[in-house]
Formats: sequence, structure tokens, C-alpha cells
Amino acid sequence: QVRVVESGGESVQPGGSLTLSCTDTTPTTTLACMGWFRQAPGQRREGIAMRYSAGGFTYNHDSVKGRFTISQNSAKTTVYLQMNNLKARDTGVYYCAADESCQRYGGSWSAPIEYSHWGQGTQVTVSS
Repeated sequence: QVRVVESGGESVQPGGSLTLSCTDTTPTTTLACMGWFRQAPGQRREGIAMRYSAGGFTYNHDSVKGRFTISQNSAKTTVYLQMNNLKARDTGVYYCAADESCQRYGGSWSAPIEYSHWGQGTQVTVSS
């Protein structure tokens, strides 16, 4: 069973905005972090933004700083990715990632191996 489910992906023009949502569908255990990865065609999956429930710390990929904002609802069951000033290079499938630990292997927040829960992905296409 997929625990986290994304929504909100669509096609937009360069300079446009989108908000993605990711919801924890079975909050029986606390997720220590929820966030977003992106996979462009022919590319590896890369970490875009991550939010840690304890303290609300966030991390962002350098390419999206100042344009993308990650946030979470007060119940800590849904995380959002507000994307502004979208560029063609932002095109890809956006995956929600989450984990109860987020420190399974002691690696970087942007390492996919650190996350045990993945959504099915939502397509974002930025094109004129």
C-alpha cells in the first residue's frame, strides 16, 4: 500500500506557478520528514525540498532557492510545494518522499535511499 499520495502536477508556461500536495494516507506512525524529489527524463531522481517535522527545518536544492517553498499543515499530514517562476528545467515527475526516521543510513537529505515511503509521482511540464 502506498502511504503518501501526490497531486497538483500539470502543464504550465514558463514563469507560471503551481502548488503540489502530498498527503500521508495512513498516519499510524509519525513521519519525521516529508518532501519532494524530481526526476527529469533520462536523469536521476534528485532531491528538491524536504521538511523535517521536528523544528520545521527545511532543505532546498540550490536550483529552486527563492522560487520553491515547502510547507506543512498543522496536523503534519500534508506537505506542500509552492513553485513560482517555473522554468523549463523544472519539468519532470515530482515524487513525494517520507520516512519515520530520515536517518536510516546517515546520509544527505537528498539521498533517495534515506526514504522508505514514495508516492506514485505527479507530472509537471513547463513549456511554452
